[in-house]
Amino acid sequence: MDFDVIISGAGPTGLMLACELGLRGVRVVVLERLAEPDPTIKAGSVTVPTAEAFDRRGLLPRLVDAQRESFELAQRFLPAGAPPMTPPPKFAGHFGGIRLTADLFDATDPAFADRGPAGDVGFVSQQQVEAILAEHAAALGVPVRRGVAVTGFDADDAGVTVGTDRGELRAAWLVGCDGGRSTVRKVAGFDFPGTPPEITGHQAVVELRGGERLGRGWQTTPTGIYAHGPVPGRVLTVEFDGPPADRDAPITAEELEKSLRAVSGVDVEVTAVHTATRFTDNARQATTYRLGRVLLAGDAAHVHSPFGGQGLNLGIGDAVNLGWKLAATVHGRAPDGLLDTYTAERHPLGAWVLDWTRAQIALMRPDPHARALRGVVEDLIATTTGTTHFTKMISGVWHRLDLPGDHPLIGRSAPDLVLSDGSRLADHLHDGRGLLLDLGGVRSGVDVPDDRARLVTATCPTHPDLPGLLVRPDGVVAWAGGDGLDTAVTTWFGTA
Repeated sequence: MDFDVIISGAGPTGLMLACELGLRGVRVVVLERLAEPDPTIKAGSVTVPTAEAFDRRGLLPRLVDAQRESFELAQRFLPAGAPPMTPPPKFAGHFGGIRLTADLFDATDPAFADRGPAGDVGFVSQQQVEAILAEHAAALGVPVRRGVAVTGFDADDAGVTVGTDRGELRAAWLVGCDGGRSTVRKVAGFDFPGTPPEITGHQAVVELRGGERLGRGWQTTPTGIYAHGPVPGRVLTVEFDGPPADRDAPITAEELEKSLRAVSGVDVEVTAVHTATRFTDNARQATTYRLGRVLLAGDAAHVHSPFGGQGLNLGIGDAVNLGWKLAATVHGRAPDGLLDTYTAERHPLGAWVLDWTRAQIALMRPDPHARALRGVVEDLIATTTGTTHFTKMISGVWHRLDLPGDHPLIGRSAPDLVLSDGSRLADHLHDGRGLLLDLGGVRSGVDVPDDRARLVTATCPTHPDLPGLLVRPDGVVAWAGGDGLDTAVTTWFGTA
């Protein structure tokens, strides 16, 4: 075997997965058809689970720096005399172009408790995420081969022979992280059902003449939806005239100007284009994320409209869930059925994201019925309860896996507890192992394989009644007191 795992695609999902595997000693290589990172404007924010994933690998300071850079750029877009922007205490965002305002958000909601410093990071672009992960991969010694396109492969019971435009490679596993038009998915024959597109969307960073006449933020018009800002020159349009005739054709200033005028009704002129992309609301999902030795993650496994920035974060979540399970499988230490839990746990969340984005398209339509429904949702969001609910959904803090056990923490992202020695729970997950945190209620003699999970004994003054936590490498709580600890350890980590 040339490698244990070959990953096709060096976007955020592929890079995150490569880092997770490299951290656990897996021989992994990333193949990327593009010679350089894609500068095209994409997602502009990260959710709480994504920030937590970075925190648990020691990367949160890089995200904090990136957010500061983003806010400094956004400051330049403020009108004269406006007060300076400050990061909101939690990420809010929008739903179908209906903006959620920070002053209606209830920060005391229990869903946001114990998120730690990761809960204060959100305004980070996809390009910044990719740059952080590329640097992390390099530090781990993970090779990323750019300008190498996967052209096909042959899979058998022992592994996968991957063909590229530079020759063949052999690995035990192949993971397609190669986007919505994934070559890996198509060659492997994954079913990819869903709903067809009905919109043409544009997002771009441009130079405008007459841009001061555009509304700031999200705007609803009789013909569609558009957005202006928060960074200088950023525009987004949504037109309900069907998908584009050719998604791959070059995007011109004339095309962007025509779309912006049609939706906004303002005679603006696009004088230069710095970056631009088209998108649709094509919504599809693979019925399984694994066929034999081939797996999918990120947009290769699910596509949808980009509203709410869910795609970037959904892919990062896929990678963090899959990484430790595939690593254990490669090393021959995976309990029976561990790799199958990847599809079982991530597929329902992917299906929810597809429906979440479909609902936003329904609210954006310009017909009278959709606009009437939009008014109802606007009234709901204009309440503290409504804003808080939508913020919980967008930020990802509601996620919970269906794991055995009655404790409310089981299946949720682990709280970032501050321990008596001054460390945080996230500090003990940097090496990609799991964690058995004994806060005084873990009986002696529990057999934890120390190559897969570490035992930490401490106290937590803010949670004196919590006996302890068993935390998987992806940060999910598998046990939180009572019976079932031995079963949880063997279920997720096997035996020593």
